[in-house]
Amino acid sequence: MFTASHETLLWVRKTKDAKHTYNYPEIKNGNWGKDFLKKPGKQMRSVWCIDTPKNGEKKYGKHPTQKPEELLKRIILASSKKGDIVLDPFCGSATTGVVALKNKRRFVGIDLEAAYLDKLAIPRLKDVLNIYNNSLLKPMSQVKEKGIKYNLLP
Repeated sequence: MFTASHETLLWVRKTKDAKHTYNYPEIKNGNWGKDFLKKPGKQMRSVWCIDTPKNGEKKYGKHPTQKPEELLKRIILASSKKGDIVLDPFCGSATTGVVALKNKRRFVGIDLEAAYLDKLAIPRLKDVLNIYNNSLLKPMSQVKEKGIKYNLLP
């Protein structure tokens, strides 16, 4: 039959008084690469044209539900500010964390599958920290190699 080619995004808040973030100007005026549906200077639509993950994003292997960095970049830039914490409770290959760190956000990732953390998530996050550490990030304050807790502070 048909292959699912959409994702559902949920916007949640901790309390009724909590404010949400939506970076309208950045999303409206951003450069969104090969997305032929996004017209320059126009409001972002609810349908996006984004390719599957690039080969470099699968450097350490494949995850069955891995998302492209371009998708997470759009979501993270739209809904958070620099320094905010981005939570991914099913982090898998850590694409959310990679994009969060590249865009000066903090990241908390959780996954039950230690194999994905060990073989995909941790090496990808270390790569980003090694590349961006000198220019964008403060040193890591806490990383637990074989566990769930990562405190990667930009």
